[in-house]
Amino acid sequence: MVKDVDLPMTHIDLATVRALEERSFNAWPARQTVFFNGWVFRLAGGYTKRANSVNAADPGATFEGVRAAAETFYERHGLPAVFRLSPLAQPEADKELADAGYAFFDPTQVARASLAAAARHPSVSISTAATSAWLEGITAALGVTSLQDELHRAILRSIALPAAFATLHEQGEAIGFGLAVLERGAVGLYDIVVDPARRRRGHGRALTRALMDWGRETGASSAYLQVREQNEAARRLYAELGFEDFYRYHYRVPGHAS
Repeated sequence: MVKDVDLPMTHIDLATVRALEERSFNAWPARQTVFFNGWVFRLAGGYTKRANSVNAADPGATFEGVRAAAETFYERHGLPAVFRLSPLAQPEADKELADAGYAFFDPTQVARASLAAAARHPSVSISTAATSAWLEGITAALGVTSLQDELHRAILRSIALPAAFATLHEQGEAIGFGLAVLERGAVGLYDIVVDPARRRRGHGRALTRALMDWGRETGASSAYLQVREQNEAARRLYAELGFEDFYRYHYRVPGHAS
């Protein structure tokens, strides 16, 4: 069980954290965005916490009045107020939320890797647009419900930056999918997923390497991704591919997270 504490951050380069946070917001765009005193309220119909959460945008921004404003804002849209706390958020934000009964949830590491030349797996194809086959495949692999499907597709359609949509085939069948988004010399990796019946066979590694290679060929010098701390298998894989933890974030959600 993950304890209701955050790990201390020392000597974190907040300028680099902010740049990566901005990239991740752009790579997974919210449908609507509201700025409030150095914080950003993101809204995308409730699909994914990342696109429907309150985030610190400026290092050192005060938390005064943010919780009340966020609770009013998300209640108006029929959603809970979810707070995503990166190193840009001041410690008092986490304390105020904890004292108000918000539960600690989903601690996640943002990891980075340098990009070096690599041979792309011959079974991975990459498109610069999300085809119908890719959308249908990743929807099935992720287990996206029919109600969530349109919200998911709307987020993907909103990506305004260069992107790669990877598909891995086995014996002619599409069994793995992934997304990469390029911005300012760094490529972000998202939604790398393999058909549950085909996992633990190296397919995730092939997809990740192919997307990293695309990023290098497109001008990126580094890659970044977000991985839940409890996903030990994925963390081992990414470490083997050269990713190193850079900073941590977690969520605060109303009530008790299951």
